[in-house]
Amino acid sequence: MAEHGIELKGSSFTLSVVHIADQNITEIKRLLAQKVALAPDFFRAAPLVINIEKLLNMPDFTALANALRELDLVPVGVTGARSDEVRAAARAAGLAIVSTGKAAVTQNPVEAKEPPAELLNLPGTKVHRGPVRSGQQVYAPNGSLVVLGAVSNGAEVIADDSIHVYGPLRGRAVAGAKGNESARIYCQQLMAELVSVAGHYQISAGLQGDNWEQPVTVSLVDEQLTLDRL
Repeated sequence: MAEHGIELKGSSFTLSVVHIADQNITEIKRLLAQKVALAPDFFRAAPLVINIEKLLNMPDFTALANALRELDLVPVGVTGARSDEVRAAARAAGLAIVSTGKAAVTQNPVEAKEPPAELLNLPGTKVHRGPVRSGQQVYAPNGSLVVLGAVSNGAEVIADDSIHVYGPLRGRAVAGAKGNESARIYCQQLMAELVSVAGHYQISAGLQGDNWEQPVTVSLVDEQLTLDRL
């Protein structure tokens, strides 16, 4: 029951996680700016958790947070801190200490299908076997990407050509990353945070229609993303 107009309740939200392995804040900002440019509306004022588990030394949290804010991102916390000293420095910079949890299991599982052998053997095709987990990125340069598993919330799959997901697509899928307008995205169950073909993108809110949670293909027609049922 609410007291004095205030309630505190537990809840869960999807947050993007940036994994940094370099202390060069200028370089981090440059690389993130390239990501933001792929889908500026999706990342605008997006809450972001900073994963520092790959860093050997403690970063300048204040400078790092300010760099993210300059990109119109909202740094909310840090994960991967290994010592009380690092955690205290993060808190002093106004960042929460975040513990990562296990990925949620979908309530609408789909039966995985086997891709045709000719797809797996196409020259330049990259095959990823197993799920793409939150915070993970899989990129297929100069070719297509086949994922034999689910793409989790907070995960990202990128290909210069087409993307084939043999499982649920919950994260972000960027096909035609270098401008190939004939690239497509295929998935067994559409629940994506974002889909993009050759720089044209749509976020989750615009995808939740008749094709939501269905097997679909995403293509670019007359500079508009088109969803068709598989």
